[in-house]
Amino acid sequence: MKTLKLLNYAADQWVAGDGGLAEVHSAVTGEVIAETGSSGLDFKAMLDHARNVGGPALRAMTFHDRAWMLKALAQAVMARKEELYELSYNSGATRTDGWIDIEGGAGTLFSFSSKGRRELPNGRILVDGAMEPLSKGGSFVGQHVFTPLQGVAVHINAFNFPVWGMLEKLGPTLLAGVPAIVKPASATGYLAEACVRIMIEADVLPKGALQLIMGGVGDLMDHLTLQDVVSFTGSAQTAMKLQSHPVIARESVRFIAERDSLNASILGPDAAPGTPEFDLFIKEVAREMTVKAGQKCTAIRRAMAPAEHLDAVQDALSARLAKVKIGDPREEGVTMGALASARQLRDVREQIGKLHKQARIVSGNPDHVFPGHEKGAFIEPVLLRTDTPWTADAVHDIEAFGPVSTIMPYKDMEDAIALANRGMGSLALSLFTFDARVAEEFVLGSGAYHGRMMILDRTSAKESTGHGSPLPVLVHGGPGRAGGGEEMGGIRGVTHYMQRTALQGSPEVLSKVAHQWLPGADKPTGDVHPFRKRISELEVGYTLKTHSRTVTLEDVEHFAHFTGDTFYAHMDEEAAKANPIFDGRVAHGYLILSFAAGLFVEPAPGPVLANTGLDNLRFVTPLYPGDSMRVELTVKSTKLRNEEMGEVRWAVYVFNQKDEVVATYDLLTMNAP
Repeated sequence: MKTLKLLNYAADQWVAGDGGLAEVHSAVTGEVIAETGSSGLDFKAMLDHARNVGGPALRAMTFHDRAWMLKALAQAVMARKEELYELSYNSGATRTDGWIDIEGGAGTLFSFSSKGRRELPNGRILVDGAMEPLSKGGSFVGQHVFTPLQGVAVHINAFNFPVWGMLEKLGPTLLAGVPAIVKPASATGYLAEACVRIMIEADVLPKGALQLIMGGVGDLMDHLTLQDVVSFTGSAQTAMKLQSHPVIARESVRFIAERDSLNASILGPDAAPGTPEFDLFIKEVAREMTVKAGQKCTAIRRAMAPAEHLDAVQDALSARLAKVKIGDPREEGVTMGALASARQLRDVREQIGKLHKQARIVSGNPDHVFPGHEKGAFIEPVLLRTDTPWTADAVHDIEAFGPVSTIMPYKDMEDAIALANRGMGSLALSLFTFDARVAEEFVLGSGAYHGRMMILDRTSAKESTGHGSPLPVLVHGGPGRAGGGEEMGGIRGVTHYMQRTALQGSPEVLSKVAHQWLPGADKPTGDVHPFRKRISELEVGYTLKTHSRTVTLEDVEHFAHFTGDTFYAHMDEEAAKANPIFDGRVAHGYLILSFAAGLFVEPAPGPVLANTGLDNLRFVTPLYPGDSMRVELTVKSTKLRNEEMGEVRWAVYVFNQKDEVVATYDLLTMNAP
């Protein structure tokens, strides 16, 4: 294979390091496959380029513009995924491992693109929560909003998932409107560099939105500001070194860390051998040990079982691990490839040696040499066992970042919870039980120590994504040892790269700033019914005020018999009067909604395509037979879903003849653009 000359991408140019290049070796054959380095780069200039060129360009785009950009990037990666798979084999990854990394990474971008278009406005400011009244008359209010940070996101990534690890950070960062400088780990950086090339060549990123460092970061940290973010994945030692940098401390630079994690899996007390949950536990522990050769931040490092079942767990796990076929991931039938590098192999063996002082090896030989692959970074899955987990500190403190796990017993639920928490913070925990009481007790006792908890049983197993699969819609991070940070989590992940600001002012001004109508803001009216306007023609705040309709006793009784809702408050005058809330018989809440629709709906075909639901419904004042009702329908916000339709959120207020609010809710419709 021809040696690759890996390049940096700085200020929109591909630039080679000017000397001192490091060799990168194949994890499978040990041969040199690439040379990489970043010497000679002007890191301050890269930061300035991102801030002065990339940031303004991204902030000029709406959330939806950025969401479509993410989709285009994902499509570009998928269109050239085979190029990435071919490179991925050199990292020791099987096709399945590569699928998690490459297509999983693209899938993360697709997910953020979709959520951006569905959940974010087609604007540049994100409203956070409801308006807060600050005055009696309503002329002075508060509203929290998010705006993009005006700095740079520095992404420092680990070697194990060079594509997914990069894209799971880039998705929320770019959607937020913040440019990124990516620094991949050198051992597998050739994959990250190839992926960045694909994204740059897709020609959808603004200038300065993405830069790449293929080596050390030099003095980059010295030039960070309060507007920047450092998002790190890797060892606790490196994380602490970065986090204690004087500039990060002085400038209060946001620091998101995902570090070493001794994740646990627990066999519930009800999951005896022969139960589906026992079999699922064995399958999941073995899978987490061998997928990506155990080089996963979420892999199961500690497997706990009731003391009386530990022998059965050992036998079943050992038998399953014995079936693993190790070798060149290009070869058919191979189920586990190599570690990422010879250095990683040495490190894993060293850590197993430390674990072995307090736990015995019951399956696998860490020193086995594979004939024909002597120069590769291959290792057998190694299962250790300790019967005294409270005196074996190493199994709770040392992570061998490879196909290594330790089984241990627990006495009761209290003991199991304490052992799980002994890891002092993890990214992921899994519990195998069919008893909801066990699950509740475990969540209450252990939830605070784990970023994600999967409770698996026979009903959810078929569709489960597994213990170790971070998902774009869920937070990825954990407390304590795991770093204390969060990534992804849908829109939560986007707001990591934004600033929450409390705005104060009049409802009218804040509505215009946020591009969302707030109660108390102006309600312009016109001669055209709003249902006759396309989204592009609708002005936020535009309001339809309907005529009134009197609700009669006959209406109430007909609605009751027609729907079958003959609740006493609608049908029995004496019983209704005895109710402390009502003065007599009242109209149904759903009658009010139905009559409200009859007052504001424009029935002819037009831009309104469908009513898709309502939110925040509240019945405020009872409506009695003989009362009248009218409606004010106000455009609250709009956002496009695609080229064919978008969502309009309408603020609906129902008033009685005294101008008291009877009901209020948000109506959602799909409209033509």
